[in-house]
Amino acid sequence: MNTGAEFVYKGLVHRAGQLFDDGMFDGDENAILDFKYSSSDRLTWWFDHHQSAFLTASDAAHFHNDHSGRKFYNPSFRSCTKFIADVAARNWNFHAPELDEMVEWADIIDGAQYPDARTAVELRDPATQLTLVIEGVRTPGFVARLIPELTNKSLAEIMSLPHIRAGFEELLAQHQRWMELIRSRGEFSGGVLFFDVADQNFEGFNKFIPYFLFPEAVYNVAISASPARTKIAVGSNPWNPTPITVNLATICERFSGGGHAKVAAISLPPGQLEQAEAVAREIVTELRASLVKEPS
Repeated sequence: MNTGAEFVYKGLVHRAGQLFDDGMFDGDENAILDFKYSSSDRLTWWFDHHQSAFLTASDAAHFHNDHSGRKFYNPSFRSCTKFIADVAARNWNFHAPELDEMVEWADIIDGAQYPDARTAVELRDPATQLTLVIEGVRTPGFVARLIPELTNKSLAEIMSLPHIRAGFEELLAQHQRWMELIRSRGEFSGGVLFFDVADQNFEGFNKFIPYFLFPEAVYNVAISASPARTKIAVGSNPWNPTPITVNLATICERFSGGGHAKVAAISLPPGQLEQAEAVAREIVTELRASLVKEPS
């Protein structure tokens, strides 16, 4: 172990086309966490839990032929954070108690394991407040600079930092505007909610708002946009008792997207709003058809 190693963090985003640049893996050790696999010989470590972890069949074959003991994949985990903690404990007997709170909340948030939609949307806990900040702040390098804080401070301590608190207060007002926007634009029919907020040129809204506002929705399909992509998000309501009978990742894979069985997404190039509308409407129709009961 190199205790003097320098860590450099770079955020990745799903987009149409090539995900990895040739010069991205420029460290002595290079790791991808919670993102698609790369067959680059420069990739040293990899952890992921998405069904759609591999861009190509050759990437999947490359992973399965890797015997380094440093690349790990398990789609049964709700969060990559919990997966990494489990692998570290099992393989190297590593456990950092000071990170337990963060690991627990990451698993709740990423796995949509809140007790109800209200908890996810009202943002009363430091963890949910920090999630709003992480997803909403657009300052370059903000999240990368936050990572060291997560290793030595509690979530409440991080939320008390002046710049974090200020960011939260600003984003909270935006969060409330998003609730009104989704409420006014939501088209709910046949158990499926659809809304288009691409004109906002922002995609970092709380993904549980649709289920808080439309609790009868089993699925939700949303179009949003940012300078980097046009996004179609497809999700299922974790608090609706209706059985989920379709695999959302499999549906999105047909359009070069992916994710998990219960939540997935598709990334199109920026500005492709007409194509996004067509794809989203097709998925909405398919999901509504899946909820139609067979005649007895």
